[in-house]
Amino acid sequence: MSEFWLISAPGDQENLQALERMNTVTAKSNLSYNTKFSIPDFKVGTLDSLVGLSDELGKLDTFAESLIKKMAQSVVEVMEDAKGKVPENLLANGVDLTSFVTHFEWDMAKYPAKQPLVSVVDTLAKQLAQIETDLKSRIASYNTLKTNLENLEKKSMGNLFTRTLSDIVSKEDFVLGSEYLVTLLVIVPKPSYAQWQKTYESLSDMVVPRSTKLIAEDNEGGLFTVTLFRKVIEDFKTKAKENKFTVREFYYDEKEIKREREEMSRLLSDKKQQYGPLLRWLKVNFSEAFIAWIHIKALRVFVESVLRYGLPVNFQAVLLQPHKKSSTKRLREVLNSVFRHLDQVAAASILDASVEIPGLQLSTQDYFPYVYFRIDLSLLD
Repeated sequence: MSEFWLISAPGDQENLQALERMNTVTAKSNLSYNTKFSIPDFKVGTLDSLVGLSDELGKLDTFAESLIKKMAQSVVEVMEDAKGKVPENLLANGVDLTSFVTHFEWDMAKYPAKQPLVSVVDTLAKQLAQIETDLKSRIASYNTLKTNLENLEKKSMGNLFTRTLSDIVSKEDFVLGSEYLVTLLVIVPKPSYAQWQKTYESLSDMVVPRSTKLIAEDNEGGLFTVTLFRKVIEDFKTKAKENKFTVREFYYDEKEIKREREEMSRLLSDKKQQYGPLLRWLKVNFSEAFIAWIHIKALRVFVESVLRYGLPVNFQAVLLQPHKKSSTKRLREVLNSVFRHLDQVAAASILDASVEIPGLQLSTQDYFPYVYFRIDLSLLD
């Protein structure tokens, strides 16, 4: 499973023995893989400041998780046809996310433990806020380019009635620069090709004989040219419509066609030029954001452990990786049983849901006798 439980218990002898019992039971029952999770000693400050930090860290945790999900989704969208290679671009410090979490070490250089906790949290918050700002800007720019390109590409899709004709026709298909003559484009249903060849010259006066040519086809019909005098255009259109031939409103403009083709080439080139740098930025900053997120989890364990277990700071954090989804309920029961002594009232209510304690509202979904936080990597799949 790509899910982890980060818990802590007091570091006294009784609770260290409880942790050993937990390790023994979970190993024998094949419930989870457990490992110590090292968290440095921080400058605690006042308990009042820790209460405020607890709330701030909760919000920062949610923000960080949301950000890395957005970044993972951006990698998927940018890679498009190479989605099979997405996992190799979602790494933390060059290793897969599971390995990073299970071998986590606090980055003293980036987040010095000697600084006040408030300063460490502020550094993390500013770092993530800057990544989010840059992400919005870069993705907006790339998406605008991508949308413009897709809109141009859509013009080349569809049937002969709706698609652009600029990439189909050529200068040689038209009579250009004539005061009297004009070339029209007519869509003819496939079953009517023979009828068109027999009748197009007589649909109106002043149609140039043998001036028709098939220049493109789709599943439904073909695009034919026909040359005639300008003054009979409307009459020809009417007669063509009566025979279920459709005149496409198109006039050859060499400058416009050249502009459209150059625009397509420019957008393709710009997208190619932006792709590499954007993917590299996403890869680097996803790693930074993910690393920051796990540091926030570590800080939450530290702060909640001090608030829950008191001073002096003395607790042991453990990372559990449940082996399978179906075993999580049993694993929770084991933990609640092993650590029920930490909070007898709360533990009793958890283990016996039938017990109602006046004025006390507890839920197995959000309260446990021990400090507990969840790291769910499946959100990034």
